[in-house]
Amino acid sequence: MQKLIVRVQNWLYMLASVLCFSASVDANDDYRLAAGDSFRVSVYGEPELNMETRLANDGFIRYPFLGEIEVRGLTVNQLQLHIQNGLKGDYLVDPMVQVTMVEYRPFFINGEVARPGAYPYQPGLTVNRAITLAGGFTERAGKSKITIQAEKASPEQRQRVSLEDKVSAGDVLNIPQSFF
Repeated sequence: MQKLIVRVQNWLYMLASVLCFSASVDANDDYRLAAGDSFRVSVYGEPELNMETRLANDGFIRYPFLGEIEVRGLTVNQLQLHIQNGLKGDYLVDPMVQVTMVEYRPFFINGEVARPGAYPYQPGLTVNRAITLAGGFTERAGKSKITIQAEKASPEQRQRVSLEDKVSAGDVLNIPQSFF
């Protein structure tokens, strides 16, 4: 009877973690992993397969039994399925894999803000929130001329943005000086 209770508790724990995980993944469905992102891989009941890592510039991680995996460009869901399918069969019958973000790569803010620099990205980040994280505008900020440079774009590809526009990890916000 005691074993049955322990099994039921384990299944309830697993169900709760899967439900919590699926709720948090929805916000990250489009987020693509890149250098600087930190994430955790957990395999239920297999602590030797759990790992936490920061993605290096080459975009690869080394994972037990699977070797090198190219992670750059994958979503959290895609990585989770890749590891789950790789472990299924020879090593585990039905692996329960969970991949969660620990820390996103930063975004950058330059120009007329109190504290320019790099800041940790947060899902749902807007230009207005990014400026707030950087201490707000200075007195000389050109609030109507804010530009953003996407992570892989050249400086010539900067786009004008409003305070409500989204900021992505790796983006560079530029707040110019106003002449008036």
